[in-house]
Amino acid sequence: MNFDFSDEQNLLREQARRFLLENAWGKSREIIEGEAPFDRHLWNGMAELGWMGAVVPEQYGGTGLTHEDLCIIAEEVGRSIAPTPFSSSVYLATEALLLAGSDEQKDDYLPRVVSGDVIGCFAYAEGIRKPTLESISTTYADGKLIGEKYPILDGDVADFAIVLAKTPVGEPVLTIASLDDVPIQTIETIDPSRSHGRLHFEGTPANEIGKIGDGWNLAERLLDRAAILFAFEQLGGAQRCLEMATEYAKERHAFGRPIGSFQAIKHKLADVFIATELARSHAYYGAWALTTDAPDLPLAAAAARVAASRAYYLAASENIQTHGGMGFTWELDCHLYYRRAKLLNLALGGERRWKHKLVARLESRNIAA
Repeated sequence: MNFDFSDEQNLLREQARRFLLENAWGKSREIIEGEAPFDRHLWNGMAELGWMGAVVPEQYGGTGLTHEDLCIIAEEVGRSIAPTPFSSSVYLATEALLLAGSDEQKDDYLPRVVSGDVIGCFAYAEGIRKPTLESISTTYADGKLIGEKYPILDGDVADFAIVLAKTPVGEPVLTIASLDDVPIQTIETIDPSRSHGRLHFEGTPANEIGKIGDGWNLAERLLDRAAILFAFEQLGGAQRCLEMATEYAKERHAFGRPIGSFQAIKHKLADVFIATELARSHAYYGAWALTTDAPDLPLAAAAARVAASRAYYLAASENIQTHGGMGFTWELDCHLYYRRAKLLNLALGGERRWKHKLVARLESRNIAA
């Protein structure tokens, strides 16, 4: 079976790479050094290209592309470490609405998401502890939310949130709430170009997404779908780190020869290449599973997530090491990719959590077989 992308999809990749090369490169550094939470001009440009509505049906203003197309865009976004809330709004909030939103909710939110007028986020975590069904403390009763969610990726810039909560009798429920009147606190992270927020719900009006009692299962399905898209962002970042390290190893000379000719550097770059290609194979399979809604999607998501997290962290770390003392300086971009690698590794739950998911899902499949 051929999991490679078509010629039309590769043209989409070229378009995305060209746009991001002209509009995104260097913007993460500007955001870190400035006061803006993200690059609004870049965000508007993404909307004009139709990226926010890549998988949104045309009736809601979307372009009606496939999830494979969105995976291509995600990889290029990761390659350029674009400082926008693209993943929160598109991989999570939009996917939640497409997965379980009512017709009224889709009519209300999706056209505004597609145009870039509003930004969404997924309010899932409640502190640094591992999220479980039992650990949810945010409550939903009489159409209102009470509780606190943090750290929420892009929560400080979002206009609405998909919130996982519980009813007073303990039933998990996925809800959607406007953040217009919600007290929000910005949380500093290792990568300030992708900000986080703490959301305080104090009787905030909200509506259910899906049925009460299905909230946890819907959240898990949403995380699986987003995990594949995040894996492509990580893959794009890992590939760029490998390219940066390889280019520097060819140009930097020591003892009269390029440092890339030394065995120690060759081994580093070979390890990164192998890890990146392994992540690519898992990510491509995940893209197929996501597009076709295959039964293997949960397993493919966990495998892609683990492989991509490992590859990006290794690539970012070895990129710094290959650059030597220069790699640790502020002037080079190595640290920007390292920051993003660390941040994406923790998004949606850390690598360890996805390893446990992978093992559990492999065991379940083997038992079923």
